[in-house]
Amino acid sequence: MLYATIRPLLFRIDPETTHELAMQLLGLVERLPATAGPTRTDAALERRIWGLRFPNPVGLAAGFDKSARLPHVWQRFGFGFAELGTITALPQSGNPKPRLFRLREADALINRLGFNNDGAEAVAHRLGRRLAERPVAIPLGINIGKSAAVALADAPADYRQSYQLLAGLADYVTINVSSPNTKGLRDLQAAAALSAIVDAVRSTPLPGDKRHPPLLIKVAPDLDDAHLRDIVDVALECGVDGLIATNTTVGRDGLPDSLPAATEAGGLSGRPLTARSTAVVRRLRSLIGGRLPIIGVGGIFDGDDAFEKIEAGADLVQMYTGFVYGGPTAPRRVIERLLQRLEQSGFDSVEAAVGSAAG
Repeated sequence: MLYATIRPLLFRIDPETTHELAMQLLGLVERLPATAGPTRTDAALERRIWGLRFPNPVGLAAGFDKSARLPHVWQRFGFGFAELGTITALPQSGNPKPRLFRLREADALINRLGFNNDGAEAVAHRLGRRLAERPVAIPLGINIGKSAAVALADAPADYRQSYQLLAGLADYVTINVSSPNTKGLRDLQAAAALSAIVDAVRSTPLPGDKRHPPLLIKVAPDLDDAHLRDIVDVALECGVDGLIATNTTVGRDGLPDSLPAATEAGGLSGRPLTARSTAVVRRLRSLIGGRLPIIGVGGIFDGDDAFEKIEAGADLVQMYTGFVYGGPTAPRRVIERLLQRLEQSGFDSVEAAVGSAAG
């Protein structure tokens, strides 16, 4: 109720400024000594994937905590896991401002931020120190992308550098080749380019002989079936451990041009992406046949959205825009409704529901 009251005031402020203010306030919470785990755990919600325990299947998507400044905060909101980043080998300021736009009437955002972050070395130093001081109660993923200043031909070495610095701190690592906001990045979803990146990071020695964490690939919602098949083939042939579907879309289907900022360049997220991302999850599930876990993300605002992605084949789900619009209690509301949907549908666990409507 409090967030619903103050949200109109917050939404009068430039969205990137609002985000920066929120991150500063959450920085105070990050330093608090007491660290609570997810407030809602239930045997029906728990997932065990890649040898990791997820207390519930609802996570924070990459893009919110771009420089991994708040590793201990996200469990306080009830998230079952969190993905930090996107982090690049080189520090970069991202694209020129303004670069983040609200479309309130459509429950959507458009961003062309461009992987603004502190760079892998600085992030690794800070995150390593904070994790050494106290553990985190939920799995943490780290999302890595290509530095904007690096040529596409040199992308494997660039990803390798980030991976070598950060993989030892992560419960899983995601290769981001699907953001529309770094020039040419989506070209790296082609089979040969993607294989080269996966091979580069897989062959990277980690400091202290640390184990290699599970490796995931995040895909775009705008790929045709042939490209999805190529990504699945690469994932299976190269030993990738899972897929994330999907990133933001460059499409504007169903979005009226009359909305303010609707024609801005960048990736669209939120309600307009819900159906498309679920369709990609369903198609990937049919191609993979359960051989690899899938994380579903895109337009999750409530437990019904989460349940539909799970039925389509998602083993876990993530929120971003739904968290922005729904506020601090949104993850808990999603989880409570998800439990209701499981019971109504006759499933005794999330695991039992995965892929039940994949077709």
